[in-house]
Amino acid sequence: MSEWRAVNGLTIAIDGPSGSGKGTVAKMLAEEIGLPVLDTGLLYRLVGSVALARNISLETESPLAEFVESLLDMMEWTVDGICINGDNVTDTLRSEQAGEAASKVAAMSTVREKLLGLQRQLAQKGCIMDGRDIGTVVLPEAPAKFFLTASIRERARRRWAQLKNRGGSSLDAVVAELKMRDQRDMERHHAPLKQAADAIVIDSTTLRADDVVDRMLGVLERRKLITASV
Repeated sequence: MSEWRAVNGLTIAIDGPSGSGKGTVAKMLAEEIGLPVLDTGLLYRLVGSVALARNISLETESPLAEFVESLLDMMEWTVDGICINGDNVTDTLRSEQAGEAASKVAAMSTVREKLLGLQRQLAQKGCIMDGRDIGTVVLPEAPAKFFLTASIRERARRRWAQLKNRGGSSLDAVVAELKMRDQRDMERHHAPLKQAADAIVIDSTTLRADDVVDRMLGVLERRKLITASV
C-alpha cells in the first residue's frame, strides 16, 4: 500500500532527454502515490519498430501517418505497456534500434497529432506520464510538471550500463548517439524537447533515483496534490 494518496484525476508530467532517468523515477513515484504510469516513448518506439519491420520508410511522413491509423486499430496502450492483438510487445520495444527509430518518427507532426488524442484520453483518470513534450504539448494543464536532466556523460553511462549486458555499443559510441538524438529532439519543428515554463528542473547527475523521487514528493505535498495515507 502506498504511503501517499493523490487527489482525484491528478496528472503529473515528467519530461527530459534520453537517459535522464524519467522512466525509473516515474515508476518509483507511481508506487509512492498510487498512480499509473504511461510511457509515451513506447508509442513512438512501436511506430518506428513496426514500420521498420514492414519496410516502411522512416524518412517519408505521409506513408507513416497512414500506417499509424491502422496500427492504432490493433493496439492497446495500458499501464502494463503496449499490446498488439492481445500480445504484450513492450519488452521488444526497449532496444537501441527501436529508440533510434522512435526519435525519427517523433519528429513528424502528422504522426504526433494522431497519437496526441490517445495520450490525452488515457490521462483523464489521472496518471504519471513521461516523455519529451508532456508538459508543453500533451498535458500543458498538468498541475505538476518536472523536467529531469543530467550531464551527457552520465546519461550515456546509464544507457551503456543497460546495453553492455546485451553486447551493445562502447561508452563513447553511446555518447555520440545521445548527442545526435538530443539535437534531433530539440530541433524538430513540431513539439520539440524543451522545459515547460512552469516545470521544476531536477538535475539527477549526482542524485540517486530515490533522491529525485523524494524531491518530487516534497513538491507534490507542498502543493497539496498528495496527502499522507491514514
